[in-house]
Amino acid sequence: MAAKQFDSHNRSVIQTARKGDLLEFKRSLYSHWAVYIGNEEVVHLTGIENGINSNNINPSHVFTICGRQFNKAMVKRERVWDVLIDSEVNINNKKDRKCQPLEPNKIVEEAILKIGEIGYNLLWDNCEHFAAYCRYGIKWSEQVRNLAYNVGTIWVIPHIRATMYVWKKIFARKDKEKMKSRL
Repeated sequence: MAAKQFDSHNRSVIQTARKGDLLEFKRSLYSHWAVYIGNEEVVHLTGIENGINSNNINPSHVFTICGRQFNKAMVKRERVWDVLIDSEVNINNKKDRKCQPLEPNKIVEEAILKIGEIGYNLLWDNCEHFAAYCRYGIKWSEQVRNLAYNVGTIWVIPHIRATMYVWKKIFARKDKEKMKSRL
């Protein structure tokens, strides 16, 4: 979708954002997360050299940040408009229902203190973990949780059902053998 399609919505969201809010940028397959620090700026975890605009993107890497290998990343302070690309942005503080957020100035301070190169792991240290840590003091990613749930539903449950079916057949066969032996 074109950036202009979300322009009015995004401007409205940024105008209502407060220091320490978490911003969720909806990408095609995932959401990118950042901490709003005021003055239309965010701090966020991103690929080194911000591979979004780089000519060196390698889409063959399965676990990447914007085409960059995923073991290293950069916490950057940037204008929210540079992070948007063609995304829709929303304030997403839904984790407040389960966790007590830190004071806004502490959230911003924590985010700014993290600026620089750090490690990255899709499952334990991604951009959502980073943003949640700054706001709540704990790493938490709903995207990873939902992915794990969906993978479990798609792959694990059918395998459990298949295993139970096999065991049921084995026990049914043994029961039949016992019945025959009694006769």
